[in-house]
Amino acid sequence: MNQQQMLILQLVKKVSKKSDTPALDESLFESGYLDSFALPDFVAELEEQFSVKIPDSDLNPRKFDTIERIAAYLEERAN
Repeated sequence: MNQQQMLILQLVKKVSKKSDTPALDESLFESGYLDSFALPDFVAELEEQFSVKIPDSDLNPRKFDTIERIAAYLEERAN
C-alpha cells in the first residue's frame, strides 16, 4: 500500500466511522463503508486532502468503488 492509498483509507474510515480496514480492491459501497449519502462528504475530504477539484458530473459510485479506483482517479485528475 502506498502513501496515497493510506491517506484514502484514512478518509474512508473517517467518513464511514468504521474502524475495520477494507482491502484495496474491496467495494466500499457493497461492504457498507460508503453509500450515496456519504459520497459527497467523502469527495469533499478528497478535494481538501489532495488539492483537487472533483466535478459533480464525476460523483459516480463506480469511480469511487475501491481504494484502487479512487487512487487511479486522483492520479488521472492530477495530470
